[in-house]
Amino acid sequence: MSSNDPRDIIAREPMAALQVAIIAITIGLNALDGFDVLSISFASPGIAAEWHIDRALLGFVLSAELLGMALGSVFLGGLADKIGRRPTILGCLVVMATGMFMVTQSTGVLGWLVTPIASLFDYKLDNRLGDLAVWRVITGLGIGGMLAAINAVAAEFSNTKRRDLSVAIMSIGYPVGAALGGFITSASLTLADWRYVFEFGSVVTLVFIPLVFFFVPESVHWLSRKQPQGALAKINSTLKRLGHSTVAALPAVSDAVRKRSVSDIFSPAFVAITVLVTAAYFFHITTFYFIVKWVPKIVVDLGFAPSSAGNVLSWTNVGGATGGTIVGLLALRFSVKRITIAVMLISTIMVTLFGRTAPDLVKLSMICAAAGFFTNGAITGMYAIFARAFPTHVRASGTGFAVGVGRGGSVLAPIIAGFLFQANLTLPTVAMIMSLGSLLAAGVLSLLKLSPERPNESAAEEDARGDRARTDLKGAVAHGR
Repeated sequence: MSSNDPRDIIAREPMAALQVAIIAITIGLNALDGFDVLSISFASPGIAAEWHIDRALLGFVLSAELLGMALGSVFLGGLADKIGRRPTILGCLVVMATGMFMVTQSTGVLGWLVTPIASLFDYKLDNRLGDLAVWRVITGLGIGGMLAAINAVAAEFSNTKRRDLSVAIMSIGYPVGAALGGFITSASLTLADWRYVFEFGSVVTLVFIPLVFFFVPESVHWLSRKQPQGALAKINSTLKRLGHSTVAALPAVSDAVRKRSVSDIFSPAFVAITVLVTAAYFFHITTFYFIVKWVPKIVVDLGFAPSSAGNVLSWTNVGGATGGTIVGLLALRFSVKRITIAVMLISTIMVTLFGRTAPDLVKLSMICAAAGFFTNGAITGMYAIFARAFPTHVRASGTGFAVGVGRGGSVLAPIIAGFLFQANLTLPTVAMIMSLGSLLAAGVLSLLKLSPERPNESAAEEDARGDRARTDLKGAVAHGR
């Protein structure tokens, strides 16, 4: 292994305190995702009561930020591979904070932007509700772009031994943020209206901007690959901060490597991986978002107070955080793909059981915690698979595309569930139908073939292996194999 390649230094050396701190910050950033995405769920009972919204229309509004997230993941995820991880994260935080705060100022000024879309579904939106939907889309743009970037940061600031664990730990930030947000907002909703949820989220988002600015340098992997002006100085500055030895020169980058682009996720070398991981994420996330988007409304409809609904959703995310942690630890010793398939299968069962649970808060909290354990455990596994499946130059783009299309598809989850309820199907039937997404995801993921991890492989050898894979696949296509 070459000792002069900074990527190899990070890959083989024990993780320094700053590397651990960077992973911790990515956990916090993902926690913002958890809180921001679910903030509308925490607030939905209050919005429905104040603005007199029926279930089908509420499902449309619950999907708004998912649409923005899909667009942000696909387009801003690619931006992270082009301009860098750090500036992308900082920009996305500004967008998120703005979107969260402006939800509280919904007066109907921007409602006309979504009225034509709503009319396609025979919805007549209150102007204020249309305004709210626009700002939720904008918030989702920031969330989507940030997700793709932080997955790359967690993978690229970890050594090879801890990479799967680091990415898995990063991904548990989502349920941690949702759980903490749920407990906080459940208490606050007894004292204030639903707008407080978004005001709180905006302030917390702003706090992370200086944390990222001062403590998260640009990825050494990205700098080594792109080699912008001043790259060597930036790499050595980061290596010094990490307590590692510096390098005398930038690593050699071949012409073939320089010609690579973010569009490579659709090249013969990666298109099969892209399609399979995207489809698996798409199907599973549909089941996941049925739970996290509809639990508060379902609990309220069962006769419980909105604060109780928030607590049940929070226990869902406590289970999710626990499941994500355990999946990450298991990935240190076992195949992350096999673990992910197993928890997807069990999540199918748990979501089905949720629909058949008696209207008792303790029982609902327990079954939702179990459902969260397995649904989020599978998402944790998927993020580790993204980081393993895509190399540096398309890591954010590949992750962003899979997350964007997957969560774009999950826009359908709240809407589909809303229509199923509107068609007078019972909760057990709706839950069973929505649980099938995880089952389909497990089937798709079983078709994915991942290259085994090579602990002693250098960055240059990984680049060469990628070029050989591309050449072999192109040759196979040319010969009709």
